[in-house]
Amino acid sequence: MTKKWYNYIISIDDDSASAQKPGSAPKPGVQKSASQSVAEIAASVAAEPKFTNPVSDPTSFEEIYHAAEIPAAPQGYSILKVAQMLESEHIRNLPSDVKKSSVLVALDAAGVNIKEVIQDAIQRDRALDAYERVQQRALAELEAGKTKENNQIQADIDRYVTEQRAKMQANSDAISRERERFTGWRLKKQQEEKKIADTVSYFVSENPITTGDLSVAPASSKTSQRS
Repeated sequence: MTKKWYNYIISIDDDSASAQKPGSAPKPGVQKSASQSVAEIAASVAAEPKFTNPVSDPTSFEEIYHAAEIPAAPQGYSILKVAQMLESEHIRNLPSDVKKSSVLVALDAAGVNIKEVIQDAIQRDRALDAYERVQQRALAELEAGKTKENNQIQADIDRYVTEQRAKMQANSDAISRERERFTGWRLKKQQEEKKIADTVSYFVSENPITTGDLSVAPASSKTSQRS
């Protein structure tokens, strides 16, 4: 019976294969260090992916990957597939080196180089970073536009408030002027009434002429007589 990938339990230590004594020159045929290999893999991937299709749902990472035209992983072994393998119930609780060895054996059996998986990971990471910058620019543009609109609205509100306050002040000034005019007129009116009442008092016993402020309750008798 064919064994499944999770049945392969081996241990691989890449670092020990490339380890060298301090100060010694690299020997021909010696395997490159892990950091050198990763740097070369990263250099082989386009730094800035192009989004050829719009992304209707930013929460869908698969849609983002599709828009960035990330090529299909060899034999379907993308970094996401490998992540699923590592979380498989068969090996999730095993030591890290055993999990690593199991995945490498499975990839080897499928004819997939781990470098291709790392390339897929880098492509997806750069696609996510690029789309983050796209959303950040969109947010900045939206914020700038809405801030400008808010400033214009606030300016309109300030102008309207200023105009309405000016109208309110004008109304208050008009009331004050009219009250002052009326107060002056009423004073003259009282003087006029007093003159009339004084004149009438020579000829009547009860003076029919009203004098004073009409807003004040009339006295019981407003007869003005000469002694």
